[in-house]
Amino acid sequence: MPLLKFGREREGVDLSEVKLTHHKITSKGKRRIAPKGGPRLPPVTATGTGGLRDEDKVRLLEIIEKLNDLFVGDITDDDKVSYVMGTLRSKLLGSELLAQQAANNAKEQFAASPNLSSELVDAIIDSYAAHSAMSKQALESEKIQSSLLKLLLERGQLWETLRGGGAEGGSSHPG
Repeated sequence: MPLLKFGREREGVDLSEVKLTHHKITSKGKRRIAPKGGPRLPPVTATGTGGLRDEDKVRLLEIIEKLNDLFVGDITDDDKVSYVMGTLRSKLLGSELLAQQAANNAKEQFAASPNLSSELVDAIIDSYAAHSAMSKQALESEKIQSSLLKLLLERGQLWETLRGGGAEGGSSHPG
């Protein structure tokens, strides 16, 4: 009680000074909960029988797993996904040659195109050159660093996202 703070109007109890020191879990026996009408669902019977239903999350986890097999070193999952699914993908999507081949061929034929590999190499070279040039300019200019911070704080909602109130909810997602 001495740690609890009460305001004059007592809108709520301030628990900021209270610290959990221990807890106890006890079994109160099995209880049967009967639903009131409606269909009954079969119980989950074994560990691992549930699964992710969100196809985007499943696809992202599969992408990350494959990228982890490809890239080594101190590279975050976000960096890998952003580089491959963001930078490289957008450069490949900008290829008129690949767009024409995709429009005129089945997926299997498109995947076998020799142009696909050469366009990927071009995308890797272009992204390397662009990121190197931007990084060099940013490292050499306090004005650019200041502008980047302003952009990240305002339009990028950096503070809001770090606080958990932004569009990404404070967790790491590919950009």
